[in-house]
Amino acid sequence: MRAARLIKMVLLLQSRPTMTAAELARELEVSERTVTRDAQALSEAGVPVYADRGRAGGYRLIGGYRTRLTGLARNEAEALFLSGLPSALREMGLEDAASAARLKVSAALLPSLRDASDSAAQRFHLDAPRWYHEPATPELLPAVAEAVWDDRLVRARYRKGGEDGAEVERDMAPYGLVLKAGVWYLCARVAEDFRVYRIDRFTSVTPAQERFARDEGFDLPGFWDERAAQFARSLLRTEVTVRVSGAGARHLAHTGDRAAAREALDAAGPPDADGWRTVTLPVESLDVAYGQLLALGPELEVLDPPGFRVRFAEAAERLRELYR
Repeated sequence: MRAARLIKMVLLLQSRPTMTAAELARELEVSERTVTRDAQALSEAGVPVYADRGRAGGYRLIGGYRTRLTGLARNEAEALFLSGLPSALREMGLEDAASAARLKVSAALLPSLRDASDSAAQRFHLDAPRWYHEPATPELLPAVAEAVWDDRLVRARYRKGGEDGAEVERDMAPYGLVLKAGVWYLCARVAEDFRVYRIDRFTSVTPAQERFARDEGFDLPGFWDERAAQFARSLLRTEVTVRVSGAGARHLAHTGDRAAAREALDAAGPPDADGWRTVTLPVESLDVAYGQLLALGPELEVLDPPGFRVRFAEAAERLRELYR
């Protein structure tokens, strides 16, 4: 345990000019006193760790010290090569850079671990697009990706809505890229707000000379999760009331928005004597809900609105005639 922590401490100091005891303690999940002892142990082992005293002080490596990655175990080396997603890197124009990085890492590994890249590739592959959808790389994705990596402001023209949507022009700070179900999105700051844009709707992207100061508190995964949940909820514009059996309740979450279905079931309370529950379910529209809920067949009964119940009754009658 301590050996792994010491290696991590060396790698942290190798990747940054200097780190305070508090920063190291936070990264290593130990106390500052433990950091002091570990630094002393490294120094005694011949690793040139130097401690600068005072308010602006910290720990650093002196003399250009570098360590080879001989401390990696096989599973760690294989996991390292899994971090490269070939299709995404290729679409962003980073395939050559990633290939060069993998070669450099491979050269630094012990001979017994040189096959880690092949081992990982044989065991894991990411196919991001959905079924029955041909992947299409947005033409402007490499330019957007370059601006993201370079923290460079851009002026972009963006088509709102579908193919015939009006175009708007925005000056934005491109913070991060997200690949969701085969679709690329850009999370950007416009004025003081963070917004999400589909990259296939950009019609032009012009990088500026200026770079922007990145908000270090911005959390891309957290921001995306929050906005994705908000978007999913914004689609649920109407409600239907249904009765579901035990089997229907188990499958209800698979017919539409899972979080909305779980909350609706929780609010419905316990089942009745027959094992059925009455649920008020938020849905995108009655037409969308018709296709989704019809899949539950006899495990679901529509109660309201009345016209929606009639549609299900007519569908049931057609099925009865078909299978008579």
